Amino acid sequence: MQRLNRVDLQRWITTGATFHRHDLSARVAARYGVGRSTATRALRELMATGWLEREGRSRPQYRPGALREVTHTYTLAGLDEQTPWERDFAPCFSFAEGVAGLAHHAFTELLNNAIDHSGGRQVTVSMRQNRTHLHLLMSDDGCGVFERIREAFQIDDPRLALLELTKGKLTTQPARHTGRGLFFTSRLFDVFDLYANGLVYQHQHWQRRDWLSANPLHRPGTTIFMSLPLNTTRSLAQVYEEHAAVHSGADFGRTVVPMRLARLGGEGLESRAQAKRILSRFESFETVDLDFADVPAIGQAFADELFRVFVQQHPQVALRPVNMSPAVAQAVRDAGMMPPPPAAVAYAEAA
Repeated sequence: MQRLNRVDLQRWITTGATFHRHDLSARVAARYGVGRSTATRALRELMATGWLEREGRSRPQYRPGALREVTHTYTLAGLDEQTPWERDFAPCFSFAEGVAGLAHHAFTELLNNAIDHSGGRQVTVSMRQNRTHLHLLMSDDGCGVFERIREAFQIDDPRLALLELTKGKLTTQPARHTGRGLFFTSRLFDVFDLYANGLVYQHQHWQRRDWLSANPLHRPGTTIFMSLPLNTTRSLAQVYEEHAAVHSGADFGRTVVPMRLARLGGEGLESRAQAKRILSRFESFETVDLDFADVPAIGQAFADELFRVFVQQHPQVALRPVNMSPAVAQAVRDAGMMPPPPAAVAYAEAA
């Protein structure tokens, strides 16, 4: 008789208790090749630690406890994003309606990206619920999102591919995608970490910062981790509204660009060439907030290209520099643009 693998059992028990409520002990015994008494003892341990709940004694019925986890690996060829959610994940979790909507949107958007863009063979999806938070982890074995963007848009440095990703409206398949899916998904959860091609893109709700750092996961493909408190009041409609255009009515007319990401290797923002790289695709937005947090100063040529040349050429686009140091604010004024009112700074911190 085999020894029961308790690590694997914990990972499977949420699925087992969801779909085998009436004969869970027998299912555990058969799955792990152990006796019924060993299986029953293991189930009692899971109840004590919060992974399982039971009703009745002579004919017990089980259900998942406060702690839940479901993990599946799928072949990407022929996969659709909705079936795994409906069949394998949604039945196993218990969320408030708002959280369920956010989880569904994030799950299907990320899985669709892996199917359509990764070029990989497999994707592994793991969702875990504890007493306070929902965690979602998705990992494919494709080429990596930053390499995909770099190739598609002929960008020399993958770090600049990350900068383009933060703007939104970026897709390598414009006939099939709007380019807003990953952008909005990164803003639905409190924590969003994307690892690919030796880089990591992180967006954290409470700090409202996007930044670039070395990737501790030296593995192929793209890995995304997201975390959300179960009592969140955020909604998909709220996130869309924060980035909606004021005048045109477009549902994605405003974006925030973290200027620190343009400082490759910590270099200063000095030249017109650097400004032109940042300005790429700005004309597709109505309002662009340029977040200068952690940028101590900018050069005159850089400021002139952004705040005089571009503004004259594209008067329909409102550039709003925010979170400026005194040196950056002076460079903006020297280029002919008045600093924005305090409300603009408040928007950048809230968006």
